[in-house]
Amino acid sequence: QVQLVESGGGLVQAGDSLRLSCAASGRTFSRYAMGWFRQAPGKKREFVSAISSSGGSTYYADSVKGRFTISRDNAKNTVYLQMNSLKPEDTAVYYCAADGSLQLVLRGTNDYWGQGTQVTVSS
Repeated sequence: QVQLVESGGGLVQAGDSLRLSCAASGRTFSRYAMGWFRQAPGKKREFVSAISSSGGSTYYADSVKGRFTISRDNAKNTVYLQMNSLKPEDTAVYYCAADGSLQLVLRGTNDYWGQGTQVTVSS
């Protein structure tokens, strides 16, 4: 029932910033914890960040901590990923995901996934 659509990806230079958005359908968005994952060509999908249903708790992978910020606006049914100081290593397809709790999102076996948006960072 929940559908997720990512947007905001693109080609940027190292050191630049980018904000990704994930718009969710339905009226139960506020019940779900949300997360961002990424997958580079030939590599395994990895966790990036997650946020609780209320927005009160957040979690970040060590590789992005201090550079990325996750947030959500439940009134707009949207979750965001603000990415600063981008590095070539951040190049990947970024996916948003939803599940019943932050802990479940961290597991990676989420109930819902978006289609992904490409982020490419040139050196």
